[in-house]
Amino acid sequence: MRHVVLLLGSLLLAAPANAGGERAGDFDYYVMSLSWAPNWCKLTGDSRGDAECAKHGLTFTLHGLWPQYTAGGYPSDCHSSTRDPSKGDTAAMEDIMGSAGLAWHEWQAHGRCSNLSSDDYLALMRKAYGSVAIPPLFAKVTHPLNVPPHVIEDAFLQANPQLAPENMAVTCAGGLIHEVRVCLSKDLVPTPCGDEVRSCSLPAADLEPVR
Repeated sequence: MRHVVLLLGSLLLAAPANAGGERAGDFDYYVMSLSWAPNWCKLTGDSRGDAECAKHGLTFTLHGLWPQYTAGGYPSDCHSSTRDPSKGDTAAMEDIMGSAGLAWHEWQAHGRCSNLSSDDYLALMRKAYGSVAIPPLFAKVTHPLNVPPHVIEDAFLQANPQLAPENMAVTCAGGLIHEVRVCLSKDLVPTPCGDEVRSCSLPAADLEPVR
């Protein structure tokens, strides 16, 4: 029995730590998530009356800027001594995030793990969003489309010469194009994505029209 306990103990010590309660700033790169607003509203936002879904003309909005480990997983539940953002701070992010509530959630879930102040994290999110051009053609989606995910990726690559295929992934959910994820260094330089950042495997997925 003692042998089994020792073996189990050694396996637990060798296993990767569960994400949770990690030290702020201890991560490898960021994943910037850009969500196709009409599809997010269809999947989630409409049913809960989210403010983003009442807005018109939204295409790819900023979902978040997530600290990530290259080997897989991400830090969570990090402790931060900096103050939380004010209501005014999060409301100021609505133009690129769709709602103040999302900005607050992203700070709580991910921003505290960045080891930045809330002001600096929100500013970094805005800078990251501004570093990637949203292809203008998406604003012209006026009727439902069924498109291969690589078409979305190709449009972003064409609009952003600084990006390479290994720097991004297009995800889907419920048969819909969900997000474009762009991998960035801590200095917001495009960087290869880890294995967990995978593209949609469907041959094609739906793109709801801009509202």
